[in-house]
Amino acid sequence: MNKAYIPIMKKTYLDAVHKQLMSEFNYSNILAVPNLDKIAVNMGLGEAVSNNKALESSINDITKIAGQKPVVTRAKQAISNFKIRQGNAIGLMVTLRGNRMWDFYDRLVNIALPRTRDFRGVSSNSFDGHGNYSLGIREHVIFPDIDIQSLDRVRGFQVNIITTAKSDEEGKKLLELLNMPFERRRS
Repeated sequence: MNKAYIPIMKKTYLDAVHKQLMSEFNYSNILAVPNLDKIAVNMGLGEAVSNNKALESSINDITKIAGQKPVVTRAKQAISNFKIRQGNAIGLMVTLRGNRMWDFYDRLVNIALPRTRDFRGVSSNSFDGHGNYSLGIREHVIFPDIDIQSLDRVRGFQVNIITTAKSDEEGKKLLELLNMPFERRRS
């Protein structure tokens, strides 16, 4: 990517969302306006203990989805009931920042989530009290980057959107203005 490239979602934030949040919450300083800080993508792979191909396949899939190679997370201690030894690969993790984060968020909100079966919006109850949002994806095939023909298994993963917001209200408003499709309450 060249240095002049600005993702569409970041441009939207800078042009419209930033100003709207500034006026709605009456911030005195432009640096106090909430922003996306980072996005963490996590995939648990308990099956990787017995199936080495699952780890390789998942690394390729997460790399395609996030645009960045994941870090393999390993077991800190042995758990005999799950046949896990200390040091076994049990998951994948990617932390996205900057333009990659904005591109991933854009694809998540505008392409992947609407492709989910029976999609009615994401829950607005998944905030942590500090303006950060967690979202579970059940099928990683909702991303168009994944080739369904070469798939060995459909897997789920966790997306954590970390913001600089101080409260859930500010975080929710930020994500709403950035097109996060929250479910509508029936009345």
